[in-house]
Amino acid sequence: MKTRTESMNYLSAFKRGKGELQAAGIAEADTDAELLLMHVCGTKRGGRFSHPERELTEDEESRYLAMLSKRSSHIPLQHITGIQSFMGMEFEVNGNVLIPRQDTEILVEEVMKDGAVGASILDLCTGSGCIILSLLKYVNESDGTGTDISEAALETAVANASRNGISAHFIKSDLFEAVSGKYDVITSNPPYIRSSDIEGLMPEVRDHDPLLALDGGEDGLVFYRRIINEAVDYLKPAGRIYLETGFDQGEQVKEMFMDRGFKDAEIIKDYSGLPRVVKAHI
Repeated sequence: MKTRTESMNYLSAFKRGKGELQAAGIAEADTDAELLLMHVCGTKRGGRFSHPERELTEDEESRYLAMLSKRSSHIPLQHITGIQSFMGMEFEVNGNVLIPRQDTEILVEEVMKDGAVGASILDLCTGSGCIILSLLKYVNESDGTGTDISEAALETAVANASRNGISAHFIKSDLFEAVSGKYDVITSNPPYIRSSDIEGLMPEVRDHDPLLALDGGEDGLVFYRRIINEAVDYLKPAGRIYLETGFDQGEQVKEMFMDRGFKDAEIIKDYSGLPRVVKAHI
């Protein structure tokens, strides 16, 4: 059996990874190199400082180098590790769902701030299930349904419910198509990228996120029109709706709510001060 002439330690592995990713044009090369190393070695953040001399096994080294190669070709970090953290939980991710992003936590937190104990919740375009599953975990006595047009996305959502020990109902539906009954809360992070803008997205998104979850039509607002127009038929009295939006779509979505007769339409900004969620009630 062929043996290595020189093994990598934690620090040299990190430096090699950072260098390879920088050469490939990865924006956060140091962060990604460390996260991949942590994933392979089962270590915590900062291992290159606390245990720089720790030697990688031959298997760890092989897996790390393979992952660096994938990341260098702009495959998203989360598709390589297969997981993404969101609201303190870990979610399985793959090419069938959008990768849960911190900005979407704004929507979850806003529902919780407004009080949703005992609420029935409907999450449209559920994808990985990160929104509905987070709400069901943190909102006492709530029950919820997630819908998606993609069967593959729903399989991922079901796996995430099982992974996190949360009971939820998922159905295949083109928005409200297969939905029955009325809900206290409706949430959604729908596709909102303008069709003409998709080609200019970073390759991690353009080439690896599902197009179904990105393309919001010519002006990026197709799904908002459909959701806002139909939501009144699926909300209980005083029912509330929360929609994530692109950074430049808040005012337009707020106006749609007002035109449809919703009350107290409000734009919620993200941690960068950009419009991120629009909420209203009937």
